[in-house]
Amino acid sequence: MNKAGRTIFNTRILNPSKFHSKLYSPSIFDSSSLPIFNNRVIRNHQKQSKQNNIRFSITMALSFKPEQARVPPALQMPIPPITKYKIGLCQLSVTADKMRNIDHAKKAIEDAAQKGAKLVVLPEIWNSPYSNDSFPVYAEDIDAGGDVSPSTAMLSEVSRALKITIIGGSIPERLGDRLYNTCCVFDTNGKLIAKHRKIHLFDIDIPGKITFKESQTLTAGEAPTVVDTEVGRLGIGICYDIRFQELAMLYAARGAHLLCYPGAFNMTTGPLHWELLQRARAVDNQLYVATCSPARDAGAGYVAWGHSTLIGPFGEVLATTEHDEDTIIAEIDYSSIELRRTNLPLEKQRRGDLYQLVDVQRS
Repeated sequence: MNKAGRTIFNTRILNPSKFHSKLYSPSIFDSSSLPIFNNRVIRNHQKQSKQNNIRFSITMALSFKPEQARVPPALQMPIPPITKYKIGLCQLSVTADKMRNIDHAKKAIEDAAQKGAKLVVLPEIWNSPYSNDSFPVYAEDIDAGGDVSPSTAMLSEVSRALKITIIGGSIPERLGDRLYNTCCVFDTNGKLIAKHRKIHLFDIDIPGKITFKESQTLTAGEAPTVVDTEVGRLGIGICYDIRFQELAMLYAARGAHLLCYPGAFNMTTGPLHWELLQRARAVDNQLYVATCSPARDAGAGYVAWGHSTLIGPFGEVLATTEHDEDTIIAEIDYSSIELRRTNLPLEKQRRGDLYQLVDVQRS
């Protein structure tokens, strides 16, 4: 009988799944159901089963190829100049008066800096009403600067004066005969160090709720934007860009610490998706996510949802506001990224043998 038992064992071990699920289930080794097995044989078979489990786990682990899940391989997250600092999210009311909007934004930035913010973020389209009719009228030639781009001139001046990093929300940009929805990043010397043109244009049609097509006037940007600053490596998106998880994954693979999305979600999708998307991008990539919206104006042609927010790398809401004009001052501590990645080592568990994220530009 022992010989028969060994024959069954040697046959079944060739198929690990059957070996685990059928032959060596606890019930089979119950002494009442199989009295033909003595205790010694049972112990030997259990020992062999355990060893086979270990071999099977090792084989599966070796088949995981996390280093191949990012093409090219993910960059090492750099050590930032500072690892803990305060961020300011300025949720601004926007009017049809451009110079008023510029002056108002300047005061909000100064107030955030006075409260200790080293990084200040403005909303999407903060110098203009959000409409296809307004974009051509309020657009600025950012590359020319000076008087033809008073919005960016102010951002450069105030960042230099206050020695802070500014993510300048977004403004309509004119380049030749094209218009873009553009975010400018300024360093502590007032230098324009990055310019992100909205990659995914906001074209939406929900009958009876909202219809808006940025593509009627705007041109889509052609490049992701990652920039090294005094407060770490930042990945920049604008509003609708947050819906595309591939962009956030790409930023994470380029070593970003913080993803920033100036945005103006509306009253239809805002309640459902705004916080959901922020938390998803944060928890997917184990990074901080910051968003900044205009304040809500119920009388405007386009009504923003508001709710500017800072999300932590575990998907937790660290700070948020309602829909009225407000400024959030909250702390970012990059050491929590390492902690969460230790708690959940997703980067080491990616199945590069099954799927890949390809960074076309880096490739």
